[in-house]
Amino acid sequence: MPRLVTSPGVAEEPKYWFPAKRYGWGWGPPTAWQGWLVLIAFFALVLLGASVILPNGGSALFLLYTGALVALLVVICWVKGERPRWRWGDKKEPRS
Repeated sequence: MPRLVTSPGVAEEPKYWFPAKRYGWGWGPPTAWQGWLVLIAFFALVLLGASVILPNGGSALFLLYTGALVALLVVICWVKGERPRWRWGDKKEPRS
């Protein structure tokens, strides 16, 4: 859960690494340097896996490796990002 940084008498919003998308479900591009670092590391590990695993282990092993990286990325987004829900535009709350 993101920590709230507050000044006396001033309530601030949590600092998310990954904000929710404006349209659809999920997360948008990172808004913090930590989020960008996670995203760059994800793509670097996918490319490293492609160059090491594909020539030696085949496509099935690479798919398992990539699936594990995607699962890890989703967990990080879930923990450090804004709560995902279906959104359509600038509405603050979903319809009841």
